[in-house]
Amino acid sequence: MKIHFLGIGGIGVSALAQYYLAKGHDVSGSDLVSSEITEALLKKGAKIHIGQENPDDLSKKFDLVIYSPAVHVRHSMSNTRVRHRMSNILSYPEALGELTKQHFTIAVCGTHGKSTTTAMLSLILIKAGLDPTVIIGTKLKELGDGNFRMGGKSKTNTARTLLRGRNVLVIEADEHFGSFLNYWPKMIIITNIEADHLDYYKNLQNVKKAFRQFVGHLPKDGVLLDLRSPTSLLDFVNPTDPQKLKKILKVPGEHNISNALAALAAARALKVSDRISFRALSEFKGAWRRFEILQLKPFILVSDYGHNPTKAMAALKAAREKWPKKEIWCVYQPHQYARTHYLFKDFVRTFRTAPTDKMIITDIYDVAGREEKKITKKVSSPKLVAAVNKENVIYLPNKKILPFLNKSLSHGQVLIIMGAGDIYLLAENLKKHESNQ
Repeated sequence: MKIHFLGIGGIGVSALAQYYLAKGHDVSGSDLVSSEITEALLKKGAKIHIGQENPDDLSKKFDLVIYSPAVHVRHSMSNTRVRHRMSNILSYPEALGELTKQHFTIAVCGTHGKSTTTAMLSLILIKAGLDPTVIIGTKLKELGDGNFRMGGKSKTNTARTLLRGRNVLVIEADEHFGSFLNYWPKMIIITNIEADHLDYYKNLQNVKKAFRQFVGHLPKDGVLLDLRSPTSLLDFVNPTDPQKLKKILKVPGEHNISNALAALAAARALKVSDRISFRALSEFKGAWRRFEILQLKPFILVSDYGHNPTKAMAALKAAREKWPKKEIWCVYQPHQYARTHYLFKDFVRTFRTAPTDKMIITDIYDVAGREEKKITKKVSSPKLVAAVNKENVIYLPNKKILPFLNKSLSHGQVLIIMGAGDIYLLAENLKKHESNQ
């Protein structure tokens, strides 16, 4: 088959593209800009076009067209016209949804913690011989710095009985745009539910409604592991496990103990021995941009993906827990005007109470195709800093941050570069600069 992806550089879409490459299909795709993800796909055999494409032109060229939800927003009218004529155009969630029906699918969902929990569970299942296919929204060192793993049939008799002949698929199930409502898993892990993606859901009640609807996709013999409700874990985890996990985990923070607890419970539900699970968890090195320690000298440099108040606070508390006596600095890039607007009071509360010595807030990352003009005029980083109203919380535009850091940082501090936009490039530039000194 000839399969074409619109928005192939997306972290989820690129994993699905790799799945079809591994299956031997002719894969191509486009994105607005090149990236390390598109470069990696090129090396694996995909044909990549950089620049905008007209979906109307694709109907006769490919057997299947798969588009990112973000691309769908940019081309909503065009895609609507195409879909009237073309039955083989699917969104990424629709295409992934078809795969979930063909596998014993384990879906990890929640406002935060999805990537890390998916990673932890995947590594446990690999060590246990269940040979899972993995589609995850981050990169893992254990997957060759990739976000995808092609699996096969389980090598254990117990698992074969539980799986009823189906191969395991572990996915990170995103709730934005209601994407996860396309998935039909046999096991669901819910890490937490909070108000987020309010540009789509508008309020927390609608977020909870979507999660309830997703849980309704489980079959009668399906398994639900909900970290918000400890009773749902009691059949699989006893009260002493969190203490043991805290001792063995390399990744810091109470939130990571919760993530590991969910992965352990899922492994036990699949009859994986604790010996295997604890070994896998003790060896977990962390995920890309999830409290990723890039260097230890002359200052400690950490890259983190945190982009809502809870994620930001969890990462900063983890830093203080890991380095209680060090001076901690954070450069924070708010992600999306809508998120900053809807969660403004929560961000203010977070940055007022964050355990940091210096907080630098830079310009809001503009998410193409998802911003409302009326909101972009209402909110800004200087307004956020003014509302926080603390001497150690300052605003700096992007272009001034690197000179400021080079002038102000001394040896021994902890610097956390945080956000889901392109702020990670600052961390990479700082790392390269220091390595050349």
